Amino acid sequence: MRALLAAVLLTALCSLHGLTAQNTLSPEERAAGWRLLFDGRSLAAWRGYNQPTMPAGWQAVDGALTRVEPAGDIITRDQFGDFELALDWKIAPGGNSGIMFRVRETADPAYYTGPEIQLLDTTGLAEQPAPETSTGSNYALHAPTAALAKPAGEWNAFRLLVRGNHVEHWLNGTRIVSYELGSDDWKRRVAASKFKDMPGYGVAPRGYIALQEHGAMVAFRNIRIRELK
Repeated sequence: MRALLAAVLLTALCSLHGLTAQNTLSPEERAAGWRLLFDGRSLAAWRGYNQPTMPAGWQAVDGALTRVEPAGDIITRDQFGDFELALDWKIAPGGNSGIMFRVRETADPAYYTGPEIQLLDTTGLAEQPAPETSTGSNYALHAPTAALAKPAGEWNAFRLLVRGNHVEHWLNGTRIVSYELGSDDWKRRVAASKFKDMPGYGVAPRGYIALQEHGAMVAFRNIRIRELK
């Protein structure tokens, strides 16, 4: 109760000064069905992939869910089918990470089942990535229509819409990727990729949201979701 009152007071204070409180929801967002997956402090909504608890390498740092040391991927405790996910992310120079959805927990890594939104900084890379593996892409399958990522260390706003087979990636206010899971085009792209030998890839109607640990600092804040009926 005390924490809720503090959050309400912080939101009101920020509103009074024309600011946006981090890791909070407005009354309008709550009414629209949004809920937080991270409040800036608690990691209770998350756990390690194939682990019952959170690995120590992921911590709450300055109000952000942050990969601070080798830890492995993490997933939401709840599963989601049709939903809208919104969050902010930033990454270290040259860093690599990703967001996966409808992940099933198996003996294989999370990317064997969950399509991945690539998060990447290319600063200092000797070779630039292919368009279909650049930031915001549906990894290895669909290239973004524009390169809108901010420099390493700066916050980016990301939104993911998943409704039935329809998926959209939005980066910093612009839709950059759109595709249909299971369509003829999807099947053709998968058959020509490394996912062709992963029969469970992108087929689950419901699953976990995963944040990828790929050897670099990456941080997330304002992680919120609403399920779509």
